[in-house]
Order: sequence, then C-alpha cells, then structure tokens
Amino acid sequence: MKPAPFEYFAPLELPEALDLLERYGDEAKILAGGQSLMPLINLRLARPRAIIDINRLRNLDTISTATDGGLTIGALARQRTLERSTFIQEQNPMLAAAMPLIGHFQIRNRGTIGGSLVHADPAAELPAVSVLLGGEFVLRSKSGTRPVAAADFFLGYLATACRPGELLTEVRFPKWRPDDAWAVVEIARRKGDFALVGVALRAALDGAGTLQNVRIVMFGVGGKPQSMEQGEALLNGRRIDEALLRELSRVVTEELDPDSDVHASAAYRKEVGGVLVRRALQSAWAKAKETVSH
Repeated sequence: MKPAPFEYFAPLELPEALDLLERYGDEAKILAGGQSLMPLINLRLARPRAIIDINRLRNLDTISTATDGGLTIGALARQRTLERSTFIQEQNPMLAAAMPLIGHFQIRNRGTIGGSLVHADPAAELPAVSVLLGGEFVLRSKSGTRPVAAADFFLGYLATACRPGELLTEVRFPKWRPDDAWAVVEIARRKGDFALVGVALRAALDGAGTLQNVRIVMFGVGGKPQSMEQGEALLNGRRIDEALLRELSRVVTEELDPDSDVHASAAYRKEVGGVLVRRALQSAWAKAKETVSH
C-alpha cells in the first residue's frame, strides 16, 4: 500500500491553516488523528493534492464549560482523553460512555472527536451521539465562522455540510440534564469493530416515572444517523412496562429502512434494531432507578 503523491503542510497557526484550505479547496485533506484518513490514502481511495496536518495548531484540544453550562470541546481533543476525563464523566456521562465503544484504545489514543465527526462514517458512535445530544459544530474559514447543528451536519455516507475551505474547530453540547435516562448500545462482530446496528437513547422522567422528551437515534443502519420518530412518539407520555417494550420493538422494526452490505442484511438490521432499542430503554431505565436510589 502506497499513497499517491501529495503536498504536505504542517501550519502552526489557525489563520495559516485556513489560508491553505482556501488555496486548495476540496483538493485538500485535513490530518488530525489520521485513523480514518491514512487507510483511505494508502489504499488510494482518497487522492488529495495536499495534506494539511493540524496537530501543531494551538488551543484546538481544550475541554471547558460553556457560559450556559454546556460543554465546549476542541476538535483536536483525543478520544482517549475524553474517555478518561472525570470532568467529561461528570458533565456528560453519555458522551463518556460512548468513547470506549470506538475501535480499540490504540485508535482512541490518536483519534480526535473532530476527525470522527467530519469523517461521518454512519456506523460510528460519535455522529449519532452528537445528534442525540443536540450538539453544534463550529466551522471556520477565511470568510468567517459558521455554526451548524449536528442534526443538519450529516448528509449521507461520508458526506457532511462542511464546505471546501472550512475547518471544524469546536464542538458544543448543551448542559446535561442529570436526571435523564440514557443508554448507548450496539452490536458488532468483534469488540472494536464498527457497529452493525447501534442506538443512542435519552429520555426525561417525571416524578411518576413517565417518559418525556424521548430521543432515539440509530447508527449503522443507513447513510447517516437516523432518528426513530415513530418510536419516540410511542414512548412519550408513557410508563415503562413489558407491553410497551414489546410494542417499541415492533414499531422500531417497522420504522427502520436499513441498508444491506457485506456485513449484514437489511432484514438482520431491522430485526436487531427493534431488539436493541428495547434493550437500550431497559438499560436506561435501570440506570435511572439506580441513580435515584443513591
């Protein structure tokens, strides 16, 4: 495996990186962690004219609390850093829980949150979790700054709303609601593989245990993260019992319209998707009850 020839740049300042992006446009590729980019280049599935290595840029790996109590994470923050951060575990436990599901720890040591989001693999965990959490992405270019909601960012398989000349510099998540029930679960062939089917689920619970503001986002089932609107509508205003869990599985199975590929058939993904959403709700409910008891 040998990449096609390319020019290599390692800017030290953000304006320099944006100058290069404007010059090369869609003929340039950004190198952050490189865990997705380098295999594509080595297999010549990607043939960029220029590689812009942003690892030397300052202040793109910071993690902080926003003025509204939410999270602000630099695009160069390593996945392993987020996984091991007690601050992330306290401020957004769902985001922390998603990190160990990403590949193996060697990959997470180098992989960045921004790189995973911009690569936009539909079987990856971070795109789905960012949509579920109501994340916002900050895109910078020579012409200015553009915020894009996570729900609008992912357009299809490996396709995003990021325009030529734009660089993802920051990811923002709203303030975490500590009393919410939540879960991230997936099915993969082996530990560290991309998900064949995955689900991120979150719901508020009132004092009577009634579900409110339910969000269900599936991944690994199509070209981008998919919200299960019928499943959400079913759960809103309901209390969890066995009948509801069975109905949820049926509704999600019917709602899903997944793709087939070499890893799994559409029929398999439909069936497993219904089961997995049920498991996610059971897991979320169990965690919520444990939190209340403590």
